[in-house]
Amino acid sequence: MSQGQRRKVALAVSLSEEANLYFWDEPLNYLDVITRQQIIEAIKKQHPTMLLIDHDQDLIDAVSSAKVYLHY
Repeated sequence: MSQGQRRKVALAVSLSEEANLYFWDEPLNYLDVITRQQIIEAIKKQHPTMLLIDHDQDLIDAVSSAKVYLHY
């Protein structure tokens, strides 16, 4: 399987398992544009509690329901 296919499976498994907190580190790496949008929509629909680490500010803005403070 390609890196993108592996990532899709890992994200699908993660979202299908109920958890109190999801910890995702750069979850959309290796994914195509359509799959990225599907994952964003799934996050918006499910509203899971997440600790999401990513350099993609557009992703963070799309799925955040709270203020995000960046410390460098």
